[in-house]
Amino acid sequence: MKVAFLTSGGIAPCLSSSIGRLSENYLNNYPDAEIIGYLNGYKGLLMGNSISFPKSLVNNTDKFHQFGGSPIGNSRVKLTNIEDCIDKGYIQKGEIPLEVAAAQLVRDGVTILHTIGGDDTNTTAADLSNYLKENNYNLTVVGLPKTVDNDVFPIYQTLGAWTAAEQGAIFFENIANENTTSDRQLIIHEVMGRHCGWLTAATALEYRNRLDNFNFIPEIGLRREKWEVHSIFIPEKEIDFDSECERLNKIMDKYDCVNVFLSEGAGLETIVKETEKEGGKVLRDAFGHVRLDDLNPGQWFAKKLAEKLNANKVLVQKSGYFGRSSKSNKKDLDLIFAVADKAVESAVNKISGVVGWDEDDNNNLNCIDFNRIKGGKPFDITQEWYTNMMNEIHDIK
Repeated sequence: MKVAFLTSGGIAPCLSSSIGRLSENYLNNYPDAEIIGYLNGYKGLLMGNSISFPKSLVNNTDKFHQFGGSPIGNSRVKLTNIEDCIDKGYIQKGEIPLEVAAAQLVRDGVTILHTIGGDDTNTTAADLSNYLKENNYNLTVVGLPKTVDNDVFPIYQTLGAWTAAEQGAIFFENIANENTTSDRQLIIHEVMGRHCGWLTAATALEYRNRLDNFNFIPEIGLRREKWEVHSIFIPEKEIDFDSECERLNKIMDKYDCVNVFLSEGAGLETIVKETEKEGGKVLRDAFGHVRLDDLNPGQWFAKKLAEKLNANKVLVQKSGYFGRSSKSNKKDLDLIFAVADKAVESAVNKISGVVGWDEDDNNNLNCIDFNRIKGGKPFDITQEWYTNMMNEIHDIK
């Protein structure tokens, strides 16, 4: 048995711990197994760059949980984007990335591949598995669902998302104190979430829960209302912009500040259209996704809101890298351990798929067939915790 690990896409607070738990399981239960890690995701696989995991790791797997990021590195590579792989020097002209990757797995003698990533990472792994089967090489591929966006069908909770929400709340707990530096201040907390508002909403929930532990002194101006989340903009929720600004203006008049939690994907279609209409260039990555750091949705919203609210100072702060680069919290670790253990069990039984809480099966922990995995799952805004929070926010006077 030869096992390979591969992490790909943006990092999340689960990669190091996932590798640690997978390693612990294999080293303890299958001591004859050989383990390697492809460096920098699919780039390493294409270029044949890997590292061997020594048997001595058996006594050190707990140390993985001290770290965020991935010890074997990440990259954004789409194996079906041939031109991008050639341009980056990962393959030669005339080569097909899928064939190059498959040939490398065969040369390395890999029998089990664990991919830790989002839907793109794991569906690419499925393509690899199918290609190798068609060429009479049996490779079992078991993915672990990583994304802070929590937007993978049909998985109820992706690895790392809980931690990212908690860390985003800690981030804004400090940033919110900037409301004391000016009158009529607008603070926009831009949170990751290209198509899904779950992380923005969950971060707001975590932050408001943290406010519950504060001892405010309203008689001298240290009022909870000033530190509150005053508005949440997410892709799934249509907002009457003028009406919302009218409400927020009353808050600005009373408390001298407005705090907005903004999903980076909120209003994305409108921002892209306006940017292109004005002659601007919208850059995209290898997967065709708009490069949000270049588009800068937070600044776009800041300009619109500042005008409407007559803000004297505007601050846009992104918690994305702070949150996604954290080590896993306890809640995520419990989920990671369960998913990793199920992934090993599935792999040794030659069952390919992605392991997660299956929404189509009462949220049972299953190895879900790759054909059922896809990204872009929207946040369910009918959930009670979200509707209750929004009602409380709109009740702020």
